[in-house]
Amino acid sequence: MVTSIRVIVGIIGSVVCVLLYAVPVLTFKRVVKEASVGEFSCVPYILALFSAFTWGWYGFPIVSDGWENLSLFGTCAVGVLFEASFVVVYVWFAPRDKKNIICRPAFNLQKSVVLMVSLVVATLCVIVSLSSFVFHTHHMRKQFVGSIGIVTSISMYSAPLVAVKQVILTKSVEFMPFYLSLFSLLTSFTWMLYGILGRDPYLTAPNGAGCLTGLLQIAVYCIYSRCNRPPKAVNGATTSREDANDCKV
Repeated sequence: MVTSIRVIVGIIGSVVCVLLYAVPVLTFKRVVKEASVGEFSCVPYILALFSAFTWGWYGFPIVSDGWENLSLFGTCAVGVLFEASFVVVYVWFAPRDKKNIICRPAFNLQKSVVLMVSLVVATLCVIVSLSSFVFHTHHMRKQFVGSIGIVTSISMYSAPLVAVKQVILTKSVEFMPFYLSLFSLLTSFTWMLYGILGRDPYLTAPNGAGCLTGLLQIAVYCIYSRCNRPPKAVNGATTSREDANDCKV
């Protein structure tokens, strides 16, 4: 009975997660149309690629016991395809030379992205090699890969807190789309439930943290979506009492 429910929850989680993976398609459609990456950063997509590959490897029979985490493996395989495609598009349209505000001299953005991806791929190769040849039981392999997955997932789930801070400072939800926050919450919840049903702490822990950050984003959105004014500049700007009164929170 529990196994059947877990399979159903896994299917639901897969659907929601694939929709979440597909969200940046609109962003990259704009990149292709304008033939420029603008001010978009590739780092979130590289981290997402690393996370998808790590959890996909976790769900693979070499680490997991058989196909107990088939839903996880299938979902992450789709995620790897999405994120790898986004990174390729980014590299293709990234400028060769871009002025760095901090370091002054121009740097090659394409080479920087390729270097980061190379480091990620090298790290993944080390993880695969160690878990395949050094650890000889499924339990030890799940401990090793799962621990890395927890660190990666929690770091990713903490990233939206930057957007939450931006919303609070500007009193505008423009920087935090509602549907992205909603799908993040639903994804975290379904995979947390999937982990609980399978008594898998490595899936339950990071997605539990994801639920908390998702609820925080939804709560902040509901509060600041009442704001009537356009977003204000954060750097060097002061919020007057009249501005604060226009946002009924």
